[in-house]
Amino acid sequence: MPVVPSHRVSSVLLALMGFWSVFSAPAQAVDAIEVNAPYAILMDAATGAVLYEKDADAQTPPASMSKLMTLDVVFRALKEGRIKFEDEYPVSANAVKKGGDRSGATTMFMPLNSSARVADLVSGIAVASANDACIVIAEGMAGSEAAFAELMQQQGKDLGFTKAHFTNPTGLPSPDQTMSVREIAVLAQHIITAYPEYYSYFGQRNFSINNKLLLNKNPLLAANIGVDGLKTGASADGGQGIVASALNDGRRLIVVLNGEKGESDRSADAKKLFDYGTKAFKEATVFDPGEIISEARVWGGSRYFVPLVSEGAAHIIVPRGSTGTGRLKASLVYQGPLKAPVKKGDAVGYLKVESPEGIISKVPVFASMDVPKSGVLARGLDSILVLSLGWALK
Repeated sequence: MPVVPSHRVSSVLLALMGFWSVFSAPAQAVDAIEVNAPYAILMDAATGAVLYEKDADAQTPPASMSKLMTLDVVFRALKEGRIKFEDEYPVSANAVKKGGDRSGATTMFMPLNSSARVADLVSGIAVASANDACIVIAEGMAGSEAAFAELMQQQGKDLGFTKAHFTNPTGLPSPDQTMSVREIAVLAQHIITAYPEYYSYFGQRNFSINNKLLLNKNPLLAANIGVDGLKTGASADGGQGIVASALNDGRRLIVVLNGEKGESDRSADAKKLFDYGTKAFKEATVFDPGEIISEARVWGGSRYFVPLVSEGAAHIIVPRGSTGTGRLKASLVYQGPLKAPVKKGDAVGYLKVESPEGIISKVPVFASMDVPKSGVLARGLDSILVLSLGWALK
């Protein structure tokens, strides 16, 4: 999305430039840290603020962490009503051969020619990282693993991924299946925010099916550090990886690590990053609930601009221990002009706020009122005005 012309966010900038000293009282700073993982990222889930990163854009084997994209395809289909939890898919010879109990990989132990409900397949993937469940889902929804991988690829593009590549739904070794830890973190953030009703599947400690008790592969669920979900991954080429999310003191953080030498190293680094994110950074409120943040240009509407608000209070992430020097930088990002009619509550874009230390937070903004269409003559005159201001109508 483009950045809206600066003259439309001047009120935001003025408000924030004078606001910095209000919440940035000095506090004891927490020293920066280092982790052993060659690829790492720590993200605030609400704002997308990156609090730590290490070679976060390198394309690496994601192993079973790519199953998040498999589940993202499933979750979207569920939310849009294209499939249901009660739907059943058959277990093929391909699923048993590649992901069954004799495959040597993580499995749900499903017999050949049996069938499984979507709800159980989702649990099998989220809890046990079951490869047979991924293949059954892929074949049931798309006809083949390859066709399902195309769905994964498209949804990655929808999330803005330009380098991630998917060739299978399981994460089993493939030289062409790659993701960066940044992309994995963005995917986790998307799942948490877009599908809150499904996120609890990742937090199940165990799952029983086919007379088998499947234990959750995520060791951090029992670490008493607030972790409540997502996935582990491991491969000979890529090493040990994990994508985990923790909720502490009302703030949700996401950690992604890849390339670790062992499971204990992976857990130690994850704990270190979660502790760092909690102690070294804090949340600050920049706009109260209902407070107008800025305005977005509307084409063909009964008014030229629609006021924008956040969903509840608008928060950003800032380092603890800041001296309060410097100014926040803000810009409004959206695809504009908006086309009428605009409905109250419509998602418009986001307010991008950068702290003096370079921490960038994104605050989603929404239309605060309805803007119905104007008459034909008014829309024609508005088109002339919009084009004269350099907007490109599409």
